[in-house]
Amino acid sequence: MSKTSSGSVFTNMIWRYLERLGAQGVSFLVSLVLARLLDPTVYGTVALVTVFNTILQVFVDSGFGNALIQKKDADDLDFSTVFFFNVAACSVLYLVMFFAAPFIAAFYENEQLTPLVRVVSLTLVISGVKNVQQAYVSRHLQFKKFFFATLGGTLGAAVLGIWMAFRGYGVWALVAQNLFNQTVDTLILWITVKWRPKWMFSFKRLKALFSYGWKLLVSSLLNTTYTKIRQLIIGKVYTEADLAFYNKGDYFPHNMTTNINTTIDSVLFPVMAKEQDDRENVKAMVRRAIKTSTYILAPVLLGLAAVATPLVRLLLTEKWMGCVFYLRIFCMVYLLYPLQTANLNAIKAMGRSDLFLKLEIMKKAVGLTAMLATIFISVEVMTISFLVTTVISFLINSFPNRKLLKYTAREQILDILPNLALAGGMALVCFAVQFIGLSDILTLAIQVLLGVGLYVGGSILFKLDSFHYVLNLLKRFLKKRKKVQ
Repeated sequence: MSKTSSGSVFTNMIWRYLERLGAQGVSFLVSLVLARLLDPTVYGTVALVTVFNTILQVFVDSGFGNALIQKKDADDLDFSTVFFFNVAACSVLYLVMFFAAPFIAAFYENEQLTPLVRVVSLTLVISGVKNVQQAYVSRHLQFKKFFFATLGGTLGAAVLGIWMAFRGYGVWALVAQNLFNQTVDTLILWITVKWRPKWMFSFKRLKALFSYGWKLLVSSLLNTTYTKIRQLIIGKVYTEADLAFYNKGDYFPHNMTTNINTTIDSVLFPVMAKEQDDRENVKAMVRRAIKTSTYILAPVLLGLAAVATPLVRLLLTEKWMGCVFYLRIFCMVYLLYPLQTANLNAIKAMGRSDLFLKLEIMKKAVGLTAMLATIFISVEVMTISFLVTTVISFLINSFPNRKLLKYTAREQILDILPNLALAGGMALVCFAVQFIGLSDILTLAIQVLLGVGLYVGGSILFKLDSFHYVLNLLKRFLKKRKKVQ
């Protein structure tokens, strides 16, 4: 593996992971406080609003940003062109949401949604200003800057959200928290990143970037719409409480997976793009990313599923116990996400955005079929169908790399099987502890300590390759930090 793809990659992954871990750690603590202060229906209301915003956010976050990272000779003209286009496009999107707000409120028969949609949608404009800065940081592997920007916004938003909840602002506490977080994050990034847009624009450059980016944009739009449409359906067909339990069950495994997945996605893609002509090197990076991420993520997700009952009751109180079933299913869903991310990044990095789009269309066709077949049965059955289609999606995502990298789905499963087997055994032992009949806090403490001991001990006993790899890289990182100090 090249110099760029070893030491530099891991250092940037560490900074990216610390950024995600810090942000999600603060958000997790805040969510516990807010979940105790606010009713589940409040979360259901906010979920309805943010679904539309999340779908439109795809137009900001995908396509051109990835095109700037993938293009070998991207310069100031490319970056400035995309910046001005993004700002204009996001302003138009905000106007669309502003005027659509009353119709959304009427559809859900909730007048409260009109002002909420208009305020939450301001994040679209903010993201338009931030997107190119993020692409610049990713392209130049300066992920340390993300750490300070994200943490600053998250800490400030935490204080504001909790204060507003205590003051009785209800749903607006969640809205203000998100808006403040995005604003401060953007301001800090603009202060720390040296790049500034220049007064230049090229339709020719925009067209060239668009030829690559539009396929990723449509792919991401399909993926996001497919994922979020479940929330729209649950909010319409079922109750806001059902939607709140579904979302809260997704919250914990999603955030834990995001820490790993975002790290892999944001760092691995630009590095693979630099190495796109060396297929063997790209395969080595994909393989290492899959093995390492699964080693870290499998015990976290399977362990979370095992301790779900005492954890939810202790942290969120009895009123949130309806989310336990969904939490366990989503732990299984997200277990395969790092594999999918690594496979798709290899396809993107080699310039095959056309293939990327075809895969998304295939996966969504399967997913929509399953969703339509279960929509009127129950929310639980809809969630189980999501798990089934996730397994199918992994097989679809890995199929092209059988030829592109000569790395089959079977090889990938065999690579992660030792990690899954050890994590699964640990989870079963931890799950059995709750039947002893101890208090929730004591049960959880025993489960966590036992789980860590079993997983680390098993890694040493069975000499897992990923354990020693992670340990050695952490030692190198800490040694490097000491030399810098």
